[in-house]
Amino acid sequence: MAASRYAHLSAPDPAWLSVAEKHAPLDALAAEVYRLPLAEFRKVPYRPSPLPSNVPQPDTDITIRTDSATARDGASIGLRIYAPVGEAKEKRPLFYNIHGGGWAVGTTETEEAQNRFVAARNGAVVVSVDYRLAPEHPFPTAIHDSMDGLQWCLEHASELGVDTDRIVLGGGSAGANIVAAMTLLLRDDAPLKGQFIVIGQVLNIPVTCHPSHSPSAKYELLSYEQNKHVPLVDAERMHIYWNHYIPAAEAGSLLASPLLASSLANLPPALVQVAGMDPLRDGGLAYAEALKSAGVATTLKIYPGMPHAFYVYPDLEPSQQYFDTVVEWIASLGRNKVQGEETHIINF
Repeated sequence: MAASRYAHLSAPDPAWLSVAEKHAPLDALAAEVYRLPLAEFRKVPYRPSPLPSNVPQPDTDITIRTDSATARDGASIGLRIYAPVGEAKEKRPLFYNIHGGGWAVGTTETEEAQNRFVAARNGAVVVSVDYRLAPEHPFPTAIHDSMDGLQWCLEHASELGVDTDRIVLGGGSAGANIVAAMTLLLRDDAPLKGQFIVIGQVLNIPVTCHPSHSPSAKYELLSYEQNKHVPLVDAERMHIYWNHYIPAAEAGSLLASPLLASSLANLPPALVQVAGMDPLRDGGLAYAEALKSAGVATTLKIYPGMPHAFYVYPDLEPSQQYFDTVVEWIASLGRNKVQGEETHIINF
């Protein structure tokens, strides 16, 4: 294997090892479940990740309700809506969340802890969209559904009490991939142009490029091999997810592999969070580098020795860092600052 600047990030963090040992029997069972064919896996009852002890509580700190939007093909798309308790003195920012799950699994509750923290601590309305899943609904359905859900938010802005000039798009893993695709669409080909302002994008442990299309001549992209056999999400599982979502021959599309975009200029400021023991690590690092090179105000947070989606363990100290970073970064957008630089607010 070629020498790597990032190989040290794959060394398991002692904090992770202690948690992994504690949860080993449960994780072994989960690993077996994940190896089931997708149809069988979906029959397993959904069990949300445990929530941190300090997570905001419904009715006390936040309200949670559900609604639905209509997709461009007439299908119904579920929405989970979080808001702070109490009357707002002014319109609230909107955090529009695209959940992870390899485009094939996951629900509006996949990032439940994050969504509650953002609603309560940022004083935001959070809308999590239940886009349709692959392989039944392959690329680009998830992107279209997510765009249509955002359109619903704009049409219901008054009801939601949101400021359409303060929208943050956020997603984890495959959801971050969809967010990156949306920002490119909104920049280049937006029927919604001029209707709202996106002030930031949160890209948590993002999928940025299909491994068979990786621009390895430009970036170091070795983490699929370095983290081939790791906990939670390994390289094999990522390949399975990709195969469900889009044929490899078509995965060079910029909306599937945004790292391949010729320019990332004039995109909203970005927070990129990356786990060191993750097959997706180097793609996230490369995307942060590409954003910075294009003049986009970018904050990069790395969690060495942590696997993909480590934040599902609330007793893991970096998990709280992960949530706090999202909250604090969104707050920094409200102050019109990112890492001491003026943000470039994009009017789509």
